[in-house]
Amino acid sequence: MRTEDVLAAIATGLWRWDNASGTFSLDAEAARLLGLPAEPVRLSEAAVRSRFHPVDWNEIGGVVNLAIAEETLAESRLRIMDEHGRVIRTVRSRSKPLVEGTGHQLVGTLQEVAGQAPDAASRTPVTGDWRRSREAFLLDAGRALAEARSTAEVLRVAASLSMPGFSPDGLAVFGVAGDRLTIIGHHGQSRDDEGPFASMSLDTDYPAAEVVRTGRAIYLPSPEEYLRRFPVTWPLARRFGRRSWAFVPLVVAGRTMGAWMAAFKHPVAFTPDERSVLTTVARMLAQALARAGVAESERELSLGLQRTMMPVLGPGIPGIRVAARYVPTGGGLQVGGDWYDVIRLPGGASRPGGNGGGAGRIALVIGDVQGHDVRAAGLMGQLRIALRAYASEGHRPDAVLSRASRFLYGITDGDDGESENGPRFATCLYLEVDLETGTVDIARAGHPDPAVRMNDGTVLLRPTAGGLPLGIDPDTDYPTTRLTLDPGETLMICTDGLLETGGHDLDSGWERVRKLLESHDGEDLEQLADTLVEAVHGPGSHHTTGPLADRREDDIAVLLLSRRPAGAVRETPRRTLMTIAQAEPERIAEAREQMRQLLHDWADGDQLDSAVLMVSEMVTNVLVHTDGDALLVAEVACGETSRRLRVEVSDTSDELPHRRHPGEMASSGRGLVLMEMLAHAWGVDPRGEGKSIWFELDEPGTTEGCCG
Repeated sequence: MRTEDVLAAIATGLWRWDNASGTFSLDAEAARLLGLPAEPVRLSEAAVRSRFHPVDWNEIGGVVNLAIAEETLAESRLRIMDEHGRVIRTVRSRSKPLVEGTGHQLVGTLQEVAGQAPDAASRTPVTGDWRRSREAFLLDAGRALAEARSTAEVLRVAASLSMPGFSPDGLAVFGVAGDRLTIIGHHGQSRDDEGPFASMSLDTDYPAAEVVRTGRAIYLPSPEEYLRRFPVTWPLARRFGRRSWAFVPLVVAGRTMGAWMAAFKHPVAFTPDERSVLTTVARMLAQALARAGVAESERELSLGLQRTMMPVLGPGIPGIRVAARYVPTGGGLQVGGDWYDVIRLPGGASRPGGNGGGAGRIALVIGDVQGHDVRAAGLMGQLRIALRAYASEGHRPDAVLSRASRFLYGITDGDDGESENGPRFATCLYLEVDLETGTVDIARAGHPDPAVRMNDGTVLLRPTAGGLPLGIDPDTDYPTTRLTLDPGETLMICTDGLLETGGHDLDSGWERVRKLLESHDGEDLEQLADTLVEAVHGPGSHHTTGPLADRREDDIAVLLLSRRPAGAVRETPRRTLMTIAQAEPERIAEAREQMRQLLHDWADGDQLDSAVLMVSEMVTNVLVHTDGDALLVAEVACGETSRRLRVEVSDTSDELPHRRHPGEMASSGRGLVLMEMLAHAWGVDPRGEGKSIWFELDEPGTTEGCCG
């Protein structure tokens, strides 16, 4: 009897699908099953497609591609429809793909599914709840794997996957190291179980090793099949008590980077749908592992660069405490142009122009090279070394920055040093600290001002004179500002990333940082540094975003320094000092802001406004009626019954102010009149060179809590 007659007797038809020509060849039984006359026929793809349910036809492509990739049979269930669109039967197709060049032929059988009446077939679609569950599962798995940022996170996601209808009991991810098979991670086994698999030769007769060698998946639906195909390593798998295993290659860009094992305690037939799910998950898992590997390599490189470029702050500097943090911006290679440094300076006698004293001195440096790329990091490293060299030569802060600006201008005065916005530049803040006296000399190049937390918790932003950022003009001058850091006080310098990250500008960002500094006790600088960074990058930062729509992140560098008190912290007056030069009348606004910060907890708001008004008048009079600069000194100290504010404004002119009687429309001459009306005491004191105008205000209330 002919083969065709035997197949027809069991209601099985033969068909051949030539993908290249788009034609189908059907024998008589196959034609009958498709609802056509029972005779051999050759039809176009469109004619055959009209006989299948459109949903099932769309599934055929994926099933065939999976069979080609795995070199296995393509199996699917298909609903047959008549010319009126009604489902008349369901058939099972089993076929073998024959690849020829870029096309393929599909040769196989069609057999009606037994036990299903035509109306039952129409009510029970092949693509039902299971397939919808599969699609939802794959979407969720893809999203979770795409969000994983490290190998450990990828493995945790893989271990938590619950596949629809056939969840595995054990998972393992194998990698390749040279000619050895290694375990990247596993789930469902104890750590002691990984021993035999930890470093296995790729020549071993083990399913994962064969998958890596051939790049083809291996499905073992039963222990008997495992024993038949891999008798040597079957004892290793037998002790786990599993019933079925799938070993699927992890392929990225055409290269097999490892294998994924899914093991089951219940029998799994590994139907085409199930193999399709496993293959899709393996593809997503391979891509996630590749992304995580690249990200981890970048992070390791970033950490290496940071360790190389950032100083190690040891406990070797007596009399001070120092803490620092550097946080790179997120994404890509996490390096940028922010840096900080702490430099031991030579003795005072060896410094050109030094005072000859023997007190120890250090320099604090913080800066930000424009850009967030490797070029910015390279320039930062060069600039940091140059600053160290100039500082170690004993130059004053203004000379250090002038030389550094000339250096940066020289190395970026070319195409290779330019960014999209023009030549590279850098902002910088350089502070020279005398550890014995607490004197701090500051030179600033376009950088945010330093801040000081006083012993009573008051935080002042210290306005300093400054020049252009480094690298813009090689002949820029950098004036020096001096302040004094008392024992127990904390100095903070930072890059603009600490202030502006999270949609803040410099003003709103400073208010956020100021509140954190005020709420801290000033003792544990490491904790304070963590608090500052956490407020910007931690979970709480998402609830304290600034007013700006721009939420771009920036690198953060922050450096904290505190002088260690010799004993108990002495109650010192709250004090601020600043110079307003003739060429900088805009700094009068900074003087007013300094007064508001100094009197942030003053009980009488009207007195605070009066003090700000009098300071503005006094400083303005110096700039208008003299040729010199104004020196402002403000101090809050304890009086007999309350706190007392004393403000002095000095200048070098010997001409004393005179009280005038301005008319109603006069624009000047009100300064002394205001002080007589608003101050509790005031006066003018001649000095050796120049004079000092002062006033005092007594805060209503008691001395409780005053002066720290």
